[in-house]
Amino acid sequence: MRDTLQGLNSAQLEAVTATEGVIRVIAGAGSGKTRALTRRFAYLVNDLGMMPGNILCVTFTNKAAAEMRERIRLLTGDNDTGFINTFHGFCVTVLQEESYAVSYPKSFLVLDNGDIDEMLRIIYDERGLTLRDMTFSAARDMIEMQKLYKRPEYYLKLIDMSLEQLRREFDEAKSAEDAIFFGYLWQQKKCFGLDYNDLIKFTLYIFEHNEEIKLKWQKKLEYIMIDEFQDIDELQYRLMEALCGYHGNLFIVGDPDQTIYTWRGANVKFLMDLDRHFKKLRTVMMQENYRSTPEILAAANSLISKNRHRIKKELIPTLPSGKSVLAHSARDAESEAKWIAERIKELHEGGTELRDIAVLYRAHYVSRSIEQVFIESKLPYAIYSGVQFFARAEIKDALSYLRMAAFGDDLAFRRIVNVPKRNIGTSRMKLIEEYAAQNKCSLMEALRALADEPSFRGTGASKFIKLIDRFSKGQEGRPVSELLSAMLDESGYEQMLRTEGSQERLDNLAELKQSVFDFETSCGEETTLAHYLSHIALYTNTDMAERAGSVKLMTVHAAKGLEFKYVFLCGMNEGVFPSRKVDTMPGMEEERRLAFVAMTRAKERLFLSGAEGINIDGSPRYPSRFILDIDEGLIEYDEPPKDLLITAAKGYIARTERWLPQSAHEAAFAAGSRVRSAVLGEGTVLEIDEGRKAYLIAFDSLPTPRSISFRARIEPAD
Repeated sequence: MRDTLQGLNSAQLEAVTATEGVIRVIAGAGSGKTRALTRRFAYLVNDLGMMPGNILCVTFTNKAAAEMRERIRLLTGDNDTGFINTFHGFCVTVLQEESYAVSYPKSFLVLDNGDIDEMLRIIYDERGLTLRDMTFSAARDMIEMQKLYKRPEYYLKLIDMSLEQLRREFDEAKSAEDAIFFGYLWQQKKCFGLDYNDLIKFTLYIFEHNEEIKLKWQKKLEYIMIDEFQDIDELQYRLMEALCGYHGNLFIVGDPDQTIYTWRGANVKFLMDLDRHFKKLRTVMMQENYRSTPEILAAANSLISKNRHRIKKELIPTLPSGKSVLAHSARDAESEAKWIAERIKELHEGGTELRDIAVLYRAHYVSRSIEQVFIESKLPYAIYSGVQFFARAEIKDALSYLRMAAFGDDLAFRRIVNVPKRNIGTSRMKLIEEYAAQNKCSLMEALRALADEPSFRGTGASKFIKLIDRFSKGQEGRPVSELLSAMLDESGYEQMLRTEGSQERLDNLAELKQSVFDFETSCGEETTLAHYLSHIALYTNTDMAERAGSVKLMTVHAAKGLEFKYVFLCGMNEGVFPSRKVDTMPGMEEERRLAFVAMTRAKERLFLSGAEGINIDGSPRYPSRFILDIDEGLIEYDEPPKDLLITAAKGYIARTERWLPQSAHEAAFAAGSRVRSAVLGEGTVLEIDEGRKAYLIAFDSLPTPRSISFRARIEPAD
């Protein structure tokens, strides 16, 4: 017990040893929450004798899950680390056991956005739709809205309706929206594919309709732990409620001040209002910070204290004093970038590694001037949140070869049947598709039937079929890493890249092989090809390999969970950070939380910068309210904004904050108010339409009134 609990502070010790009931840990940035989670797991196993297989530990990224798994393995000395996974990864595990309850096979596909786009491409081609009708991104959003909110019976349709019925709905659809929606359902059913929302919804559906299965999993999971609870959404919350309903042992860790994902469904109320749902809730406050200097924490505490809706707390420093938080107001964006480059060169010349430095910004476009100056200065940098590793063409191709061996699905077939070139182009693909449609079979089965036809002589069809069949039959009991290497070699794929001179793509394949091997090592002998493919489909951009020896450039969202010795937070201007898109008070508070997250990434020194000048619409570029939020004396300026600019900025901020609605559905103006639109000019609010959430405004420049949404950028005219 001494080893498990050694080195914990009083709050961490309380969290680790509170094993029974519902425990809420409010863990500030840098307070050691991962240590508390891993030690608690070890305490349950090593000291209380609990079985790892009866513990569920949920994180929000695959990278975090892998790191936690490794830490727990070192603490327990056991390769059995229970269920340490993301919500989606855990649901894959459940569905691989229980998919029969929704008439799905165990070998269902986990669909990523690339797969969905390929399905949409097929639907668009068949119905003569173009991206002018609806972009793929908009179509994905529409499908998600239809499934989750507008047509919740979707899951019954997908479970109960036959392929023929879904195809009929698709054929008879009158609108583009219906054609896309039912076409997608048909494509999903055809390959037994589930997208990310489906994984949770199908699991919930099984639990809600099969008490025996739900009780089985409830009894199995004696202890449930959830990290980053402030990022949980409604579906995940419902799943959590269902799982902890038998033993009642729930341990959640989160920080309301780091809720920055409401735009993708996260709702901090689940963390803040947990006591309303669980009456015997016990709350532990972890506020001691082991990451940042007192100077950084003082500025961050000062900033976040300006938010009204939060659980009050302050990060308590444990490190000795360091250097001041340094701020700079440049005359323009290029000067700001040059100032950042000069400070980084000074740090590097003083012995700091470039990889220990990060430049953070609110949105990608802010990096343009930074990149330009860095290139001119020959300062190496890497864009952290670029193309996802597992979204790169060569990685998708390699995984498609594995999918052909495991599933033989149409999406993988389309991707690699002619890569490398096998003389199976558009016209021959059309023949394959027509045969598959007429005979209600897969594209691979259609190719088998057509391979000896005159149209396919002189192609690589027969060799491709033999390749896939050989690996499909020989996959069982063979390591996935060995299977992947052999397929890439014998298919000619790697030779194609060598011929093209694509060394970077070959390096990426080498990295993929290494990741497969590492996965096998961590999971043991039970790793199957289907298991690996389900696992790899859940990866996100946070799993990217990093380039060493470079300054990291990234958005604040991408920096969540990371830390650096030195952080430059740039673009600190009104309309940039906070974003000009913010139109509600909750939205503004989320922006402030985002700035707080950015500031608390810094360990030794924090730099804040913005640029003066004129915006493209002719308005002055004001310093960010988030810099002005920090109490005087907590930051040092080497070049402060002009006094007149600060006065003007404070006036602008006061006006805009006064009229920010408390929610997206509240009117900020009463009838009779004089208002101003940046485009339409000044006008008078005639009516408020609460039903439509709109104003009727008579603009001075227009002959007739206009209906304007509450969400529009409207300011008081005074």
